[in-house]
Amino acid sequence: MRTVFVSGKYVEETEAQVSVFDRGFLFADAVYEVTSVLDGKLVDFGGHARRLARSLKALDMKCDMEPAALLEMHRELVARNNVEEGLVYLQVTRGAADRDFAFPAPETSSTIVAFTQEKPLVNAEQAKTGIKIATLDDLRWGLCDIKTVQLLYPSLAKMEARKKGADDAWLLRDGMVTEGTSNNAYIVTQDGVIVTRDLSHAILHGITRKAVLHCAHVLDLKVEERPFSVAEAFEASEAFITAAAAFVTPVVEIDGRTVGRGSPGPVTQKLREIYIAESQKAAI
Repeated sequence: MRTVFVSGKYVEETEAQVSVFDRGFLFADAVYEVTSVLDGKLVDFGGHARRLARSLKALDMKCDMEPAALLEMHRELVARNNVEEGLVYLQVTRGAADRDFAFPAPETSSTIVAFTQEKPLVNAEQAKTGIKIATLDDLRWGLCDIKTVQLLYPSLAKMEARKKGADDAWLLRDGMVTEGTSNNAYIVTQDGVIVTRDLSHAILHGITRKAVLHCAHVLDLKVEERPFSVAEAFEASEAFITAAAAFVTPVVEIDGRTVGRGSPGPVTQKLREIYIAESQKAAI
C-alpha cells in the first residue's frame, strides 16, 4: 500500500482525505506537476519547481511549502514507497472554503497532495513500437501554459482518439497543431529539421520539451519553433512527443497515415537515448 502526502502528513492511501469544500474539487482551482523518477532519483525537479511557481503566480495562488520543503517531501515519498522508476504527482489547491466563485481570504491554507506511481520509463513498450495519433479540434481554454488540473477536455480527446484506433490525440487550432493531450508535439522534416510549436498561451511550456531541445542543440540538430500543419506532419520523416511520463516517444501514424517508414526514426531514437542518459546523470 502506498504512502501519500496530504498537507503536511504522510498517510496510507486509504486514509488520505481532502475536504469536500476544497476548491480543487469544486472549481478545478488547482495546479499540478509530475516529476519523473529514475534510479530512485528525481529528474529536473528544479524545472518543475520553477514552473509550479509560475503557475501559482499566474493564478494568484499560494503554496504553504517552499521549494526546499517540496523537494524533501518528494524524496521522502520516493523512499517510503521504494520507487526506482516512475513518477511523483504533486497538486496544490487554493484550499477549502464555503463555495463561492470569488477567492477565499488570503489566509486560507492551501491543500498540498502528492503521491507516487511506479511506471516503466526507460524501457517503455511504446518507445519501441511508436504510437498512433488522431487529430482533433483544440477546445481547451486559452491559458494552456498554466498547468492547472482542468483536464476534462484532454481526457475526452484521449478517449475519442482511442475510439478512432489511436493512442493519443494532437490538438488543432486554425489547422495548426498545438500539442498532444498531455505532451508536446514534434515533427522532423525530410531535411532533418525538428519542428515544434513555439511557446505561447497555446501550449504547456514543457520541462521535458526544454531538456530535449537542449539535447538537440548538443547533437547539432536544427530546430524551428513554429506552428506546423497536419499536412506538413503527413510529409514528415519522423514525429514524436515529449512529456515527463513519456520522455521522447515516437509517433508512427497520424490520422491513419504512416509517418516516415512507420517505425521509430533515428532522430527520435537518438534524442531519447541522450535525454535518458543526461537525466540519469543530473537526477537528484
